[in-house]
Amino acid sequence: MTKRTLIAHLRRLERAARPLEPRAAERRRLRNAVIASTEQFLERLDDVGAYVETADKGLGLLDAPIRDTGISIAQALAHVEHDVVRPGGQPAAPGYLAYIPGGGLYHSALGDYIAAVTNKYAGIFFAGPGAVRMENLLLRWVADLVGYPASAGGNIASGGSIANLIAVATARDAHGISGASTASAVVYLTTQAHHCIEKALRLAGLGDVRLRHVALDARYRMDPEALAGAIADDRAQGLRPWMVIAAAGTTDTGAVDPLEAIGDIARREGCWFHVDAAYGGFFLLTEHGRAIMRGIERSDSVVLDPHKTLFLPYGSGIVLVRDAAQLETTHRYMGHYMQDALREPGDVSPAEVSPELTKHFRALRMWLPLVLLGTRPFAAALDEKLLLARYFRAEVQRLGFEVGPEPDLSVVTYRWAPPGATLDEANALNQAIVERVKHDGRVFLSSTMLDGRFTLRLVAVSFRTHRRTIDLALDVLSSSLP
Repeated sequence: MTKRTLIAHLRRLERAARPLEPRAAERRRLRNAVIASTEQFLERLDDVGAYVETADKGLGLLDAPIRDTGISIAQALAHVEHDVVRPGGQPAAPGYLAYIPGGGLYHSALGDYIAAVTNKYAGIFFAGPGAVRMENLLLRWVADLVGYPASAGGNIASGGSIANLIAVATARDAHGISGASTASAVVYLTTQAHHCIEKALRLAGLGDVRLRHVALDARYRMDPEALAGAIADDRAQGLRPWMVIAAAGTTDTGAVDPLEAIGDIARREGCWFHVDAAYGGFFLLTEHGRAIMRGIERSDSVVLDPHKTLFLPYGSGIVLVRDAAQLETTHRYMGHYMQDALREPGDVSPAEVSPELTKHFRALRMWLPLVLLGTRPFAAALDEKLLLARYFRAEVQRLGFEVGPEPDLSVVTYRWAPPGATLDEANALNQAIVERVKHDGRVFLSSTMLDGRFTLRLVAVSFRTHRRTIDLALDVLSSSLP
């Protein structure tokens, strides 16, 4: 190919690729269409409901396969609205009371928009010093909230699962758990621990460690005396107690383990003390949260999810380790092509303390709402959720439901158990209730199994959930009774 032919070919390719770089007028047209769609979504949020059952379940999306040529923005948004946003659960809705997302702050969406448009790389200080400083600033703020010393470090990961994996891998290396020692190493947790913990152990090469499920008290919290006894029994058998995993807000019941007592035992026994506070951690912004989670500051590592009780969109989980050097020992690897980055002094880079090298600029979605609003509205919203849970528990009991323990945080368990009904009959009745609520769609509730009993759950987390939402849930439950 001659130079002249090459240049002509490059010009043709440049023209063909030009749609990738829309001009200002086209950007405005696209942006206005997207904003109009999202504004319509937000304005109709109360009317859409919390769960939408559809026969097609988004099947219409397949009518727009990826082809050589594109479709209009109007057609694309129609598919998004009808086939993606409409069917299934609506985590942004106030009546979404089934699981534990926070709702998705609008300010965070604007942060994500800026992050995507600017495409700042947030993995290495050399490439994005401001982005890395922002992440480390946020991590320091959370470390102060937990009560960690200046030596602490951490990472903003994609969620609690990866954050817990980072903590498990760090603890593994800090205690030298590898090879033959794995089979004799013992991890202590309860049956209420999130399943991502066991998944993290397996992914960290620790699938052969011994798991001890410590007994629970009547409120589904770890029993410290049972923990101490289990460790003593294992030592007597020549095993190696290694890690104690407590919860600050379990998924099933919202229980907070007695962290202070557990921390004392872990320190005395030389065990790594990890707290999974993915759900409950940001209740530390409230007086109640600080009181019930006393002892969390004694942990060696902790996980908190901003996309739960800090109300951010999905995809944000924070891991903190008391000794940042241990975190870096496990995760720091460098390639030759990154040698320029090694010459630049600065903050610890996220890539040095996590499995990720490619990293979305997640910090901006957290920093923007916090710096714009301050922490006071967040604390008020969390205090409101604590009170809403207690309000619901009292009112649902008046409807005749059997209620679980008074909530530690904002999860309430309850069930319909008419006199004379067998366990199987009661389980079937409760399953029918949750199905009727889902078909109704105005609120979305979920269930779990506790001690063989089909149990209903209500989770008050979203910043959009208020007393009128809880009253609606009570009305829907009342009309769903057999």
